[in-house]
This record gives sequence, structure tokens and C-alpha cells, in this order.
Amino acid sequence: MKSFHPLILLALTGSATQALAGGIQLYEVGQEGAGLANAGSAALASDPSVLMSNPAGIAALKGTQVSLNGQAVLGDLGFQRDSGNDFSGNEGGNPLPILPGSSFFISHAVNDRASIGFGLYGNFGLSVDYGDDWAGRYFTEKSTLLGISMQPTFAYKINDDLSFGIGPRLVYGYYNTEMAVDNNALLPVNPFKQDGQLKYKDTTTGVGLNLGLRYRMDARTTLGLAYTSKVKLDFEDSPQAKGIQNPLLQQALSGVQANNLELDMNIPQTLTLSVAHQLNDRWTLLGSANWQDWSDFGDIAVSLDTAGGTASGTVNRQYQDTWHLSFGAQNQLSPKLRWNMGVAYDSSAVKDQDRTVDNPMNETWRLATGLNYQLAPDMDVNLSYTLVWLGDMDVQQSKRSGETLSGTYPNSALHIIGGGVTWRF
Repeated sequence: MKSFHPLILLALTGSATQALAGGIQLYEVGQEGAGLANAGSAALASDPSVLMSNPAGIAALKGTQVSLNGQAVLGDLGFQRDSGNDFSGNEGGNPLPILPGSSFFISHAVNDRASIGFGLYGNFGLSVDYGDDWAGRYFTEKSTLLGISMQPTFAYKINDDLSFGIGPRLVYGYYNTEMAVDNNALLPVNPFKQDGQLKYKDTTTGVGLNLGLRYRMDARTTLGLAYTSKVKLDFEDSPQAKGIQNPLLQQALSGVQANNLELDMNIPQTLTLSVAHQLNDRWTLLGSANWQDWSDFGDIAVSLDTAGGTASGTVNRQYQDTWHLSFGAQNQLSPKLRWNMGVAYDSSAVKDQDRTVDNPMNETWRLATGLNYQLAPDMDVNLSYTLVWLGDMDVQQSKRSGETLSGTYPNSALHIIGGGVTWRF
């Protein structure tokens, strides 16, 4: 959500709306740096996963290095209705199932100046599933948005202190969503006991570019500056409806189903500045500041309001740019064991009044820790844990008929557990 809105929670908007929300862009893909809450991400270069955050970093790696990582995102998020709610149904339970992920990185020093590398990773997207009996089913039932990146990388040492890197990025995007349609809409009585369903699924690809500079100010201090361009994902498919018994809704949906629905989404561009300072033989202090262009995420949706029986065009999700600040430290407990720790803050991509049940984002705090152990002279293993705290999130979302889904997500959080291994040849 990177910002934690940064891996983004996603789903659809409106009454049986076909709209893409945001998601979470995660910093954590199982690598050692996950235990630092992104602190120093563009300055540190301890393994080839650095090419994801700063492609210039692989110029500091010797020989050939390979990292294989995995992580699991566990949600702790639940909606609770309040007295202002007009919809029947349950509260959806925990809509965030366990979301597993993995990544692969490799780097190779061609000579004293040039290095090449490759990364396969997924740090964008999330999945929610409220079920088909929850109170907000006419807004969304389930939705999955995933972005998998493939990034060849080239880095070059301009001199002993300054390196630059470039990594063209190919992103494979997958989007799948479902919502309920109220068969009794537009009718004075309620003859239908079952809801209809509206589904949409598509895959696409997009391209972008990662750029980076890494500068060693002195023997103890390193700066990193990294930029990732936006990646445009154009989903285009025909929505599929089933179980629509209301003839008025059948007519309204016929036009939506007859044509392909285009959903244009931009994975936001980002800019990161990081610093790493070796205080002494044991301690290294780290920091990062980051900006993400969420205001350009996309104004995308086709809204079908069952109360009005009409379809509308795009919906502006009112996203806003986010910023991130993190601080961390590494403690070399022994020649083989390193302890990582970090804290980070991310602003919210939506204002409180614009929050929706398909997009229950908020400002977030990260607390992270991890261990890296040298199992053999040519192999390290790492484990990390990150708490992503979203706090309380109030939501009020209305249909044109005036019915309101109202409630809160209390004490919301994500738990991210990761680990990996790095081989050096």
C-alpha cells in the first residue's frame, strides 16, 4: 500500500459501481531491508534487492549475488456499523486474507565499473474479500489488484564515490472484482430474494523506468537518490452480470455489458532520498524521505447506481500525493549477526471525508525489526516483521437514493512477516 496506501486497499465504488480504487504499495518484499521500515533504502547496498529501490546500488556489490525472498501480509481489519447505517447484512469479517508473495534478485559485477542485474518482485496491490452477505455488498464484495515487476538493471561507477543505475521495468497487472446488484432497485416492493452479481476481470502490462544515484560522501556516509516513473496499466474487458432478475436493471446493464470497460490506472511515480551513516563498528544510522504521486493514480470508474438505474462515466477518487519519512538503525551484534530496526510514517492518499469501504486507507505508522545471519561465508539468511498501523477509520458512503453505509474500521493494522536468503559467488 507505498506509501502504505502507500499496498493499497482496493475494490469498487458506488452502488454496484464499476470503479477502481487504490491499493497499497508495499516496501516489504522479504528482503533484509524490510526490517528497517524503508529507512536508508536508496543508500544501503547489502544485497541485489537494492535494485528495486535504487538501481545504482548493485554497482557496490562484488561478484555474483542471488537473493530469494518471501513474505506474507496478514490483515487485521474489520468494519463495524454505527447508528447511521441503512444497509442490512453482516459486517464482512476480516476482508484481508493472507496474501503471500515472493521475489528474486540477481546482480553480477561485469568489471570494476559496470554491473548488471535483474529483479522479479511484486510490491504493488492487495486483495480484499468481504463476502456476499455483508452490508456493503452493493459497493464491493471482493477485489484483487496485483502488479508484478520484471526489471533488468545496469549500474556504472563514474568514480570510486559516485554510481548511477537504470532499470527499465515491465509490470504485469491483474485485476479481478465482484459486487452485488440489488434486484429490488427501482421497485415499490421487494419480490426478489437474491442479489445479482457483476464481475470484471482482466490482465494487462505496462512499462516504466527506475533511475538512481548513489554517492559516498566519506568512508562512513552514503547518500542515495532514486526515482521511479509511473507505470500505466490499461484494463479493458466487458463486465459480466448474472442473476439479474429485475427487467429495469437488465436494460440498464445491457449497455454496460455490450461494450468493453476501460479502466486506466497509474502506478504512481516516486522520489526517494536516503542516507546511511556508520556511527562506529557496531552501529549504522539510516533515514529516508519519499514522495509518491497518488494524485495521478487515475480517475476511473463506470458507476451503475441501482437507485437511479443509470450508468455514469469516470469517478474521481480524490486521491492526493503522499509523503514518507523513516528512521532506522543496524546493530552488528557479532561478526555474523546483524539486528535491524526502523520506524516510519506515511501520510494518507485520501482525506477522511473521501474514504470509502472499497478504499479504507489512512495515514500509517510502521514499526519494523529483523535479523540477518551469516550462515556460511557465502550465504546470509534474514527474517523480518513489520507492523503497519492504520488506527481508526470512519466511513460514510451514500447512494443516490439517500441510503448510507456508515461505520468505522477500529484499530486497523497489517502484519508483514518476511524472510530470505542471499548467496554470493
